[in-house]
Amino acid sequence: MTTMNISLPDALRSFVNDQVSARGYRTSSEYVRDLIRNDRDRQRLRGLLLEGAASPQAGIADADYFNTLRRRVRDAGPR
Repeated sequence: MTTMNISLPDALRSFVNDQVSARGYRTSSEYVRDLIRNDRDRQRLRGLLLEGAASPQAGIADADYFNTLRRRVRDAGPR
């Protein structure tokens, strides 16, 4: 693992330290890594949503559509 140093104003450093204490992180590095992972996941999800929005409509999402999905999930059973 490589090291990256960042500079924060006092107010942000205090906020990070408060979050570390309040949310059960062991270190500020752990907190920042979690923020970065969450941002990466958010960007990936946004990309998938935009891709889906740009794709052609496959059909109507009515009650029958959702009932079919529920039945497929039930039939698949627990994993």
